[in-house]
Amino acid sequence: MSQQPVIILVGPQMAENVGMSARAMMNCGLYELRLVNPREDHLSAKAISASSNAEEILYNAKVYASTEEAIADLNYVYAATARHRDQIKPVYNADTAAVEMSKFITGHGSCGILFGCERTGLSNVDVSLANAIINIPLNPKHSSLNLSQAVLIICYEFYKTQIEKPEVHLEMNGTSLASKDKVIKFVQHFEKLLENCGNYKEGDKREKMFINLQNIFTRTQLTEQEINSLYGAINYISRQN
Repeated sequence: MSQQPVIILVGPQMAENVGMSARAMMNCGLYELRLVNPREDHLSAKAISASSNAEEILYNAKVYASTEEAIADLNYVYAATARHRDQIKPVYNADTAAVEMSKFITGHGSCGILFGCERTGLSNVDVSLANAIINIPLNPKHSSLNLSQAVLIICYEFYKTQIEKPEVHLEMNGTSLASKDKVIKFVQHFEKLLENCGNYKEGDKREKMFINLQNIFTRTQLTEQEINSLYGAINYISRQN
């Protein structure tokens, strides 16, 4: 039993789009591609080039004469389409479908996702073969997606259900956070350079300006590298004046 959905492209017209779909699948760790009556050779130079090192998926792809044959061994099938074709079926967003898909694969069996051709999408008959519909809500004024874009969005939503989401972190790139002492000393150094500037000459405004200035630098997480850069910048400016 496959632990990931099968991607089924029905009547794809351009080899490049098949290749880019394979690339999108590889990005998201999905590997099983099925093609129904592709118009162009999915192993052509155009497709291989567009796959950007995901040709393994193209070489292992299976080609079928009909959608019925392509889904025959699957237990549950989704149709990726923006048009419901007046059919009574559950309609999922890509993210909610991904969660349900993951649960189904874990507990019940195999599933696949149908994508239609670039020009017309899935036919009424193709949609009627599916258990449910996946809809990607987009700007109503321009909701058309390239085939590989649609594949990427849905594959990525599934991929997110399979990985541990990384926590937000600050990338230090070899430096470390500056201590409060260093930040405060920098602000004091900055203040000295401002002694004869503008409102800093006026005692009643000086304290408020100092507090505002200090807040700018103390409310963020400055690094040692950034403090050194700030020292260099203000010292250079002060010498120019």
